[in-house]
Amino acid sequence: MPCTAPAAGVVLSFSRGGRVVARVRSGAGGRYSVRLAPGLYAVTIAPLPKIGTGLQPRAVRVRRGVDALQSFTIDTGIR
Repeated sequence: MPCTAPAAGVVLSFSRGGRVVARVRSGAGGRYSVRLAPGLYAVTIAPLPKIGTGLQPRAVRVRRGVDALQSFTIDTGIR
């Protein structure tokens, strides 16, 4: 049975050009906020799941002048 609870305390890292440019930890409700310059970012999480497909999506595009909401799904493979 899938777990749909918010992922609290997860660290999201946003990288561009192979360099981490921002890190943010999700709060108790799984929410986070981060400011990024326009561009394409790879996104990773810590701690990394040992099984499962991990984080989806793995990349986000930030557009100039647009505030956006981006939700992520974390599959740890645990059932």
